[in-house]
Amino acid sequence: MSFFALANDPLLRASRRNFLSNSGLVLSGAAVALLAGRDALAATGGTATEADARILNTALGAELEAVAAYQVGAESGLLAKPALDLALAFQGHHKEHADVLAKTIEKLGGKPVAAKAKYSFPTEKLKTQADVLRFAASLEKGAVSAYLGAVPVFGNRELAKAAASILGDEAMHWAVLRNAVGEMPVPAAFVS
Repeated sequence: MSFFALANDPLLRASRRNFLSNSGLVLSGAAVALLAGRDALAATGGTATEADARILNTALGAELEAVAAYQVGAESGLLAKPALDLALAFQGHHKEHADVLAKTIEKLGGKPVAAKAKYSFPTEKLKTQADVLRFAASLEKGAVSAYLGAVPVFGNRELAKAAASILGDEAMHWAVLRNAVGEMPVPAAFVS
């Protein structure tokens, strides 16, 4: 299977759809502020709900999966410097997202989800550095698509801004990874 096919793999698409459908409720202003790392804004925000914690847990689960995927890439032995450094830096971004999400869930009275003991990644298809980077790019594109679909449905403008900020980070990851394998970093004028 080509990596273009892998990027369009039904399981990956289902994962993106599940993220969006499981996080269909709007977070409170306080949760948004915490997600964005702005404690001062969180202090002035509205009331948090149990639904907010569930939505954040869905996002946390996706971030933990991203951390695991980058770990698989880092341990594959297929990444040479500077690609290995790039993968570890992006993994660090996902770890930061996961930490903020977990703390926010706890502040909301929820219990953060834990990382799975084992994730199912297509490791048998990863034979070269380019394969690993294309796989990571496909996951980042999935994250971009998830946030792109979520931003317009938020009723809270602060939440929309926080989601757009995360979308921007994921889009930069995707572009950098595409560039690292010699592909056009920004393949189209619009992301779909």
